[in-house]
Amino acid sequence: MDKNTLTGLLLMAAVIFGFMWFNAPSEAELAEKQRIQDSIAQADLTAAQAAQNGAVVDVLTAEEIAQLKEVLAKSCADSAQAGIDNNGVKLSLAGGEITGTVNLGDTQVDFNEVKSDSTNNAAVHNRAVAAVKKALEVYTKNGSFAACLSGTEQVIKLQNDSLAVEINGKGGVISRASLLAYKAFNAPNVEVFTPGENDYSFTLSNNTQRFDTRNFYFTPKQLNDSTVLMQLDLGGGSTWGLKYTLVPGSYMVRMEMVQENMNKVIPLNINSVDLSWHQKMARHEEGKMFEERNSAIYYKYYGESGDVEYTKESGDDEQEIKDKLKWISTKNQFFSAVLISDSCFTGAQLVSKEFGKDHADHNKYLKDMTIHTVVPYASDKANPASFYFYLGPNRYPTLSDYDKYSPKEDLQLTRLIPLGWKLFRWINTGIIIPVFTWLGKFINGYGIIILILTLIIKLVLSPLTFKSYMSQAKMRVLAPEIAEINNRYPGEENAMKRQQKTMELYSMAGASPFGGCLPMLLQMPILIAMFTFFPSCIELRGQSFLWAADLSAPDKIVEWTAQIPFITNYFGNHISLFCLLMTVTNIGYTYLTMQSQSQQNAMPGMKWMMYLMPLMFLVFFNNYASGLSYYYFISLLITIVQTYSCRLFVNEDKVRAKIAENKAKPRKKSGFMARLEEAQRQQQQALKEQQKRNGGKRRK
Repeated sequence: MDKNTLTGLLLMAAVIFGFMWFNAPSEAELAEKQRIQDSIAQADLTAAQAAQNGAVVDVLTAEEIAQLKEVLAKSCADSAQAGIDNNGVKLSLAGGEITGTVNLGDTQVDFNEVKSDSTNNAAVHNRAVAAVKKALEVYTKNGSFAACLSGTEQVIKLQNDSLAVEINGKGGVISRASLLAYKAFNAPNVEVFTPGENDYSFTLSNNTQRFDTRNFYFTPKQLNDSTVLMQLDLGGGSTWGLKYTLVPGSYMVRMEMVQENMNKVIPLNINSVDLSWHQKMARHEEGKMFEERNSAIYYKYYGESGDVEYTKESGDDEQEIKDKLKWISTKNQFFSAVLISDSCFTGAQLVSKEFGKDHADHNKYLKDMTIHTVVPYASDKANPASFYFYLGPNRYPTLSDYDKYSPKEDLQLTRLIPLGWKLFRWINTGIIIPVFTWLGKFINGYGIIILILTLIIKLVLSPLTFKSYMSQAKMRVLAPEIAEINNRYPGEENAMKRQQKTMELYSMAGASPFGGCLPMLLQMPILIAMFTFFPSCIELRGQSFLWAADLSAPDKIVEWTAQIPFITNYFGNHISLFCLLMTVTNIGYTYLTMQSQSQQNAMPGMKWMMYLMPLMFLVFFNNYASGLSYYYFISLLITIVQTYSCRLFVNEDKVRAKIAENKAKPRKKSGFMARLEEAQRQQQQALKEQQKRNGGKRRK
């Protein structure tokens, strides 16, 4: 390297170092640079934390804050319910600024932090922002009703001698209805409504919004000892509420929709409100099978001739009703809640579902029932809709008294009690229930009442019983002559002749093979009517007699847990003593009947079939009310006594003499007998001609 090159390199280095020294940053510039680097590092850290918390930092927009201020300004006009209070969001307006907190359960966030666009914990911040936005949406959606979204859940109690109800300020509904005279198997009182298991609400609407009353806090106003008004103050002089009046000495609660200036909130073109009613029907009886089998949604069509119908009592069912209804009810074996409209319900959607055996609440509830219907409405009327709530027992005299609440229409509330088809229902309502109720006025023990009722029934039917026995006695006397006719005309070819001679014998003797069956047939409607009466008779509920603790339930003396294939659903897992006694008595009565009847023409195997029937009744009746088995047991005993009494008072020698006397008298054949004999003669003649033709063909 020569001298010139070296000199050039040194000069270049000197220029570079001089330039660097001249442009070196000052201490202030170094500090600023450090600040910028620290800010970048902090931003990176915040971004990393946000990424770690799994969310981008959310913010309230200026428009949303403005909406919040508008809602708060309107809400704070009512000092009793100032601000927003919704799902942990509590905000108010002070000096034009929003203040308050957001309670997230595990932490509480001040609103100033919520509206900030920076945070050290994006997850918590975002949850708080989301809660505020949700509250804003709810209050914006509910318009004039928004101020009623927050408040105190006050409960008002009304009570008379029969019914105690609790009316809850949240939703303005009857949350509890206790029947003071009835006990449940697992509670001091039967509750037709229980908080958390029953709720109903009205949904009002304008042209753009829907307002479900279950979301609002009503202000209670106790008008007197039996009346309370649950009211919503919507501002501007507009109010809407439900007024409840507990009718003294009854199971009726009057529910009236009351309002003022609601046309400012609900336009006049809205002519209906929706009504939703949901109930998880709880068990009240120890025996679930019959209670579940008798649980359904009942309803009556509007009009004097409107029929009463119901959903399926077994399994799930859904029905859509398009016609008008007068009342709708959730009904179980012994108790009902019935909502009766002063006007009508316009159609309904009904859903009834069973709690399956795999459901966690299978043993606690019977059915899950949902009702949606529509009620006529007008926003310019002070009382646009009115109802009665019947919350009580399915007791025939009680329900029949409540027809007075609808003078223009027979409510037919007694149809809530299953008393059988028309004939059997007529026997129950026209004879059995009046006598049973009348006896109950003088006698306390229902076991004794059933005994007396059975004696009365058997006394009334005794002429038919005596006629049946006389017919059997005549048949026994005629048995040898019938056997002689059978021997004289044997074989199929003489069947017509044999039958003709037998009928002639009956006619001459004044006897009939149907004489014993007809009186028994006439007694069957009463036996069937009693079969439907006892399981539905609430008067027997909880009434003890002898070893039976409850005449409306099986009187179990032996129980087990094992399942008997095919019959457990009918027989149950127990033995009922009254049912067992009924079966033994029935077998004895069958033996007595078989002994007193001629067995000449008995079909093969009929004897064993007659003895099998009582055992079938044992399987079928073992799970029924002990009062029913007790009635049949007493009835059979009395029938046996009547049979022996008839034997004492009926002399068969006199019967033979009477038959002989009838034979000696010339008897004019009735038109029926004459036609029957002529038909038999023609048939016999046709048979002979056919036999001749067949014989001629064989000879050829």
